[in-house]
Amino acid sequence: MASWDIFCSVVDNYGDIGVTWRLARQLAAEHGHHVRLWVDEPAAFVALCPQADARLKRQQVAGVEVCHWAADWQSEALADVVIEAFGCTLPEAQVAAMRAAARQPLWLNLEYLSAEDWVVGCHGLPSPQGQGLQKYFFFPGFVAGTGGVLRERELLARRRAFQADPAARRVFLAGLGITVQDQARLISLFAYENPGLGEWLDALAVDPQVTQLLVPRGRILGDLRQWLGEAGDLEPGFMAQRGNLQLQVLPFVSQDDYDRLLWCCDFNAVRGEDSFVRAQWAGRPLLWHIYPQEEGAHWEKLDAFLALYLQGLSPAAAQALHELWRAWNAGAGMGAAWVAARPHWPEWREHAEKWCAEQASRPDLAAALEQFYQESL
Repeated sequence: MASWDIFCSVVDNYGDIGVTWRLARQLAAEHGHHVRLWVDEPAAFVALCPQADARLKRQQVAGVEVCHWAADWQSEALADVVIEAFGCTLPEAQVAAMRAAARQPLWLNLEYLSAEDWVVGCHGLPSPQGQGLQKYFFFPGFVAGTGGVLRERELLARRRAFQADPAARRVFLAGLGITVQDQARLISLFAYENPGLGEWLDALAVDPQVTQLLVPRGRILGDLRQWLGEAGDLEPGFMAQRGNLQLQVLPFVSQDDYDRLLWCCDFNAVRGEDSFVRAQWAGRPLLWHIYPQEEGAHWEKLDAFLALYLQGLSPAAAQALHELWRAWNAGAGMGAAWVAARPHWPEWREHAEKWCAEQASRPDLAAALEQFYQESL
């Protein structure tokens, strides 16, 4: 059994901790490692894992030792592998101990997921850190030559079994207070603030098909409240009807329940990295709100993914999907883009399953990290 330390500095509330928590659990459960997950904001972790206690400095949760990464952090026994997640800066005491160790640990900088071409050339490259210490860049990705994406061993089997069981779906949704209307299309919405939301909601309200929009608590609720003309906060359980659109606000749920919500829906609007990956494993059409970056750097990342994801679609379907994603991320034009997208729905649904199967044919991120570690011995 090897020991792994994963350091996570919480950014944007849940994105970074969401990825590292899934990774830590998988390394422990499927690869048998002792994993310590160091988190600087325990409250954010508890939102994803309600059975945890934010007051504890360290605790065992789902086979992982979860520790508070406080400002006065002190070096402990070195792990065999140290993961610096998403460019967070390790404690100086940790780096000093690693340099002084007779047998230095494998130090990995786990980068953000990207489909850009340059990722393949940078994946696995070393960066000398002095006194013989090396840090290696580890890039998740969607093509050979990258680190893959997170996927638990039985994830797709569990997803397919759940989707094939209407009773399980009804029971799960009922537990969230959701009653599915006859012939209704279910859409989940988890996004950053977006001025284009109103146009989309207007289009859904007059769409010939009834839509139930399920909105977990998050940053998009302010825009939703503005469109509705509501004065107060939208609390879990809030519902509203506008034409053929029914909206319902959901509580912030655990990661496993969020997976099931994605599996239940016909279309998933997601944000960032963690929910983006989980929506792909749901095998359903999706809409990605990429994290906005300075000087529009995120557009290159969005287009790089679309260049891969659109392969295999008919030209008309690919163009419609491309315009929908661009409109959502630009915050304008969603009404027209949604109307143009409707005829391509069956093709998108089939394509989502094909993409899922294609990605599942490659090693997942935890397996790729394990292989990299084994090759370093």
